[in-house]
Amino acid sequence: MKIEFLRRLRGPNVYLSRPAVVARLRLEELAGLETTDVTGFTERLLRSLPGLAEHHCAAGAPGGFVSRLRNGTYFGHVTEHVCLELSQMIGRDVNFGRTVGAGEPGVYDVIVECPVDESPGSRVPGELFEAAIDLVLAVHGGPSPVRLGPGLRGGGLSQRLADLAVLAEREAAGPSTRSIIEAARRRGIPVERFDDLSLLRLGWGNRRRLAWAAMTDRTSGIGVDIAGDKHVTRRLLGEAGIPVAPGGSARTPAEAVALLGELGAPVVVKPRNGAQGHRVALNLSAPDEVERAFAEAGGDVVVERQLAGRDYRVLVVAGEVVAAAERVAAHVVGDGRATVTELVTAANADPRRGPGHCRALTRIELDENAERALWRQGHTPGSVPAEGVTVWLRDTANLSTGGTSRDVTDQVHPDVTRVCQRVAGLTGLDIAGIDLRLTDIAAPLPPLADPDRVHAGVIEVNAAPGLRMHLSPVHGRARDVGDAIVRAMFPGGSDGRIPTVAVTGTNGKTSVTKLTAHLLSGSGMRVGTAATDGVAIDGRTVLVADATGPRSAQMVLGDPQVEAAVLETARGGLLRRGLGYDWTDVGVITNITADHLGQDGLDSIEDLAHLKAVVAERVRDGGTLVLNADDPWVRSLADRPRVRADRKRLVWFGLDPENPVVTQHLGRGATAYVLHDGWLVQATGARRTPLIRLAEVPGALGGAALHVAANTLAAIAAARALGARPESLVDRLGEFDPSVENPGRGTLLRVGEVSVFVDYGHNPAALAATLRTLHRLWGAERCVAAVTLPGDRREDLLAASAQVLADGLTRVVLYEDEDPRGRRPGEVVDLVEREMRARRPQLRAVRADGCRDAITKALGLAAPGEVVLVIYEKWAATRAFLAGLGAVPAAGAPVLKLPSAAAPGAVPSVARSLTATRTRG
Repeated sequence: MKIEFLRRLRGPNVYLSRPAVVARLRLEELAGLETTDVTGFTERLLRSLPGLAEHHCAAGAPGGFVSRLRNGTYFGHVTEHVCLELSQMIGRDVNFGRTVGAGEPGVYDVIVECPVDESPGSRVPGELFEAAIDLVLAVHGGPSPVRLGPGLRGGGLSQRLADLAVLAEREAAGPSTRSIIEAARRRGIPVERFDDLSLLRLGWGNRRRLAWAAMTDRTSGIGVDIAGDKHVTRRLLGEAGIPVAPGGSARTPAEAVALLGELGAPVVVKPRNGAQGHRVALNLSAPDEVERAFAEAGGDVVVERQLAGRDYRVLVVAGEVVAAAERVAAHVVGDGRATVTELVTAANADPRRGPGHCRALTRIELDENAERALWRQGHTPGSVPAEGVTVWLRDTANLSTGGTSRDVTDQVHPDVTRVCQRVAGLTGLDIAGIDLRLTDIAAPLPPLADPDRVHAGVIEVNAAPGLRMHLSPVHGRARDVGDAIVRAMFPGGSDGRIPTVAVTGTNGKTSVTKLTAHLLSGSGMRVGTAATDGVAIDGRTVLVADATGPRSAQMVLGDPQVEAAVLETARGGLLRRGLGYDWTDVGVITNITADHLGQDGLDSIEDLAHLKAVVAERVRDGGTLVLNADDPWVRSLADRPRVRADRKRLVWFGLDPENPVVTQHLGRGATAYVLHDGWLVQATGARRTPLIRLAEVPGALGGAALHVAANTLAAIAAARALGARPESLVDRLGEFDPSVENPGRGTLLRVGEVSVFVDYGHNPAALAATLRTLHRLWGAERCVAAVTLPGDRREDLLAASAQVLADGLTRVVLYEDEDPRGRRPGEVVDLVEREMRARRPQLRAVRADGCRDAITKALGLAAPGEVVLVIYEKWAATRAFLAGLGAVPAAGAPVLKLPSAAAPGAVPSVARSLTATRTRG
């Protein structure tokens, strides 16, 4: 059994609304076997991992998986549950799993949920799958249960899990960052964490904000520098009348000793630019102690008189005190039996303690500083303190050195509050952790009379202060300081989102995306777009690539210039990486037809519909779902339970205004966008508002291209859902230039006396729509085509495309893509020609060597006044070649005889139903 590949779905996906990892698992020697085929397997597995007895599986209750084991299940399914159990054992709280066939006997896709903020590059999921496979194989092959000890590949399982637990904890967000993430999500604010850093992006577009631990993008750089320089801090505060400990800076040991003499013992020596209590020495009374502390601190220090009292930390956010804690230095309490070392070991066994800042408390280290503190108290690590005796292991009260905290927020005296607010304002910090040494934080601070006689006051100011002491105090009430930071970043209840449209379907996605963005930009918004040909910000291309996946969506949503986003969402990115967003305001489904079947586990149109439904599912409650009423598969999405269409505003669009779905919808007073008597019309209940004649729509070729009408109706519906006004839409529609904004899609050129129609259709439905358009303009007998089809399509789809071409053409030039996409040279062309000749024996088919040769030969077959259809593989190369042939934009299409279009004032009234305008091939 082995893993063929592993891929991470970073956002909502076809399996669930959270991130997941998909492992392609080849069972090899276990293929075809069930658990009941291996004597004793189930009992050995349950003795090895007793927690599996609690797994629900499909039964929906504990014991469901055990039932499956005893009745017989495949080993891919077993690996899924073992991986989930191992995840729980290392503290990775995930529960969802699913195993599905991968289209080949003995090969499965195993899907397991991932923690929502786990780094996309994390090694943990792959290592867990490997450990699960090793365990399953060991249980399968041995007569005894596998213990959590040596014997598995890669070392003992217990050690592997311990190492993975450390890795997962190291990659996970720390308590401070996690509190901000959780607070943002409770308010519906989208959050993205950058890899395994503490850097967060909250919100989208021009509403997005950045946070790094307890710093934000509004944190003053000057404020950070002030807080980072302890001497500057104390001078700034002292000159403003804030009580600070008397002291000064020293750059030589002699200067430090001199300050001891001036200030009087005891003094504190700390690095001028230190943090987290590192290399801070307290209770210094002798010159040699000061000299040693000076050297250990790095030679540039601040020496201050040590103030009596307790250590407090006050957190100020946006000028308000939101939490306060008393900090207590690391210590143990004797029991009369255990040594100091044993007491420290017992304290570190507290599950709240861990290395660094990953947990609520930090492990206590018995290092040189601890031994020095013990020596001053007359102890060593081997001492046995009497029962009830407190033994201090640090002088400083920092949590990073093992200290603990007690919440005192409700005890802070108003005088202390005012001082802390002034300190934050003076240093210019939007988030400040202010350290004070006071007798009691509940007592008033006396006015500053003599700076040299300060006995209580501020001892330090911290930018990016740690939040652990407030989030998880050892004593007292926890404070949701992450929420306070998020409220300050997003005042007034803002969710940080910008208007967002997602567009998916089989055909027309790019056209609808580009046109929707164009219409929205007419409302004065800077629009970001991700589409097949790249990413554009405010109409300017910033990335040339297939930008229909989650990474491109995040590029748009993360740009601070963007005020609205229109995101094309294609099959490949959705399947392989999931969505790049959690929710959208508008979801558009253009159509669902046969394409890409046989790829990535999609074997039927029903599979495609299931995939595309994810976009519909992720339209927020109260958002707008824009669906094609003429497409049966799209219509079916509205009835899916997970889509929850009853919670959304449903808007239909279509070419047939007498479609029962549309008429029933309008009968309920709802809105649809339809084609009527040559007009694009907004219909709401009984009211009809004409928008624009189809003949005037750019790219509609005088009304011949009915698929352009459908795309335009969908784009209008999306833009209207975000507040675009009808009158501005008409003006913007007239300004849309498809050859510039959506090049290569239905582009009409002229080479001499021959028209050239360039398009990208590669599936039966797209080819049929294109040929219907050309037949309306030129007639079937006057069309020639230069055609290629992609080799990665299934043979029945290639055959169907070939049959569509044969039905619509009498002359065709066939050429092969430069990239055969897994096919043998000539295989696709042979198949297409064979199918076309079987369909139309009298067909004139010519072979060509590449796109340029095919265009040249097709032009040679065309008579003056005829049209050549070019289905290209690469637009830039095709455009350049046609330009070299002297191709110019066509002045206009042949005159199309359409039914007379009703003038706006003559649009049918309430009493008269809309006349259907049907598409005929």
